Amino acid sequence: MRYMGPFPAKSTVEMASEINMPGPVCLIENSDQELVVKQEALDILSAIKQPVVVVAIVGLYRTGKSYLMNKLAGKQKGFPLGSTVQSHTKGIWMWCVPHPEKKEHTLVLLDTEGLGDVEKGDNQNDCWIFALAVLLSSTFIYNSIGIINQQAMDQLHYVTELANRIKSKSSPDECGIDDSANFVGFFPVFVWTLRDFSLELEINGKPVTPDEYLENSLALIKETDKTPKNLNESRKCIRKFFPEKKCFVFDRPADKTYLSKLETITEGDLSKEFVEQVGEFTSYIFSSAKVKTLSGGLKVDGPRLQSLVVTYVNAIRSGELPCMENAVLALAQIENSAAVQKAIEHYEEQIKQKVQLPTETLQELLDFLRPIEREALEVFMKNSFKDVDQMFQKELKDLLDARQDAVVKKNIDVSSAHCSDLLQDIFGPLEEEVKQGTFSKPGGYFLFLQRKQELEKKYNQAPGKGLQAEKMLKAYFESKEGVAATLLKMDQSLTEKEKEIEVERIKAEAAEAANRELKEMQTMQAQMMEEKEKSHREHVRQLAEKMQQEQRQFMAEQQNLLFLKLQEQERLLKEGFEKESRKLQEEIEKIKSSSSSCTIL
Repeated sequence: MRYMGPFPAKSTVEMASEINMPGPVCLIENSDQELVVKQEALDILSAIKQPVVVVAIVGLYRTGKSYLMNKLAGKQKGFPLGSTVQSHTKGIWMWCVPHPEKKEHTLVLLDTEGLGDVEKGDNQNDCWIFALAVLLSSTFIYNSIGIINQQAMDQLHYVTELANRIKSKSSPDECGIDDSANFVGFFPVFVWTLRDFSLELEINGKPVTPDEYLENSLALIKETDKTPKNLNESRKCIRKFFPEKKCFVFDRPADKTYLSKLETITEGDLSKEFVEQVGEFTSYIFSSAKVKTLSGGLKVDGPRLQSLVVTYVNAIRSGELPCMENAVLALAQIENSAAVQKAIEHYEEQIKQKVQLPTETLQELLDFLRPIEREALEVFMKNSFKDVDQMFQKELKDLLDARQDAVVKKNIDVSSAHCSDLLQDIFGPLEEEVKQGTFSKPGGYFLFLQRKQELEKKYNQAPGKGLQAEKMLKAYFESKEGVAATLLKMDQSLTEKEKEIEVERIKAEAAEAANRELKEMQTMQAQMMEEKEKSHREHVRQLAEKMQQEQRQFMAEQQNLLFLKLQEQERLLKEGFEKESRKLQEEIEKIKSSSSSCTIL
């Protein structure tokens, strides 16, 4: 695999030019029977930040697939049409264009190499191309020539390989459900386009729509000892994997002489019916084709589609089956890591904007930080999904705790530095007076104390000192104890008894200050512990909300799955296939049971 890791950041100009691609590029090359993801295409996808509507087309070679895709791109040419019996498109080619009807969405068109090319020798890669088109698209078009008959069904044998080529879960038996049952909710809408269709749309003499024609063609045929083996296999698989189906029929576009010139001739040279039919087809795709969505309701954008391509092709190249669950979990690893980074960046940016250091108290700082942490957690929850065992949320919690501790320490450091400068400014002149001997005289000690108290009052009244104000003042006074003791000892106006009393008073004040400092430390520790507990509760609360949301999404997906299965069961009963209906009922019961017993990924 040539894809080796993350891609360099691109400028807005580069992104805009890449999203509006002038033509298709190869996404997955089929080279010497080996699939290779092309870096150029991955770079383009990495720049598309909008939700993507992914339309893939497959079909036998030389059936005119590329013409329809060019029409969806709004261009006369782009995907090579070819005019010979050789297959032109090799692998899967991609063309990303702005969605013509959905603002801020990108239409991703995937054109695949023709199936059944006799020059390839075997159909192994055909099966993988077919499976990849299904896995990557939200609308899957099967293009064929003529009518839907048994031959057409036999040519669509690739669909019968899907259950053997794709896994929905890494452990399919964990809920006791047939693995293929999980495909239904996340497979694309199936659109069958019938080219050069020449029959009247009638059944038993009554006109029918193309959709009704398709449904009738997919009705199971009663098998007897004389009927071919696996007569209904393709029909069963289409009905099982693609409950949402659509059909379009197209007249022959023009006289045979024009067929090799579709890239150059005007619409006036095409049949009126064909032009109208192509218009109906493109209108349906533009209005009805959905955004590619993964389990959990996760909408796919360019980088997510890029990750799916790499994961699926890597699995195929390594000899494993592409697994939808593993692809989503691999994507989750990338996006959850990015979600952690986004949350931390939000936290740090809000700190810069909203927190002015130093704060007067620790509690004031914590009151600032709490809503910022809550917002950061919300950013993570919004951008994360399928965080198994809350591994990334725990990582975020550790990082936020470390950031909080760092801000608390910085608050202390800023306060200490500010107080140190302020103490020097205020008490500097007093130190100078001591050096000049101003207080080295009888009565000088109490004069010194009076001067010191005046300056202490000035210090206490100064704003913006922060929570280290008292501690730094105490530390400063402790550093000058020798000066005060010397002045007390030298003051000849005081008796020895008075000096002893003053010494005891100083000791008592020091003990009281130390006791206040101890209580303050205990209070701060209690505040920090309480804040950690509040943080923990907030993480639990937001996690519970997210899990409830995911549970609702899971239940909605299960209900949709049940609805589709019940619809199919009703059809089987109408067609008289009671045995098949009973088998489907067993599957339905297992799905119901799994809704209450299976955990969400």
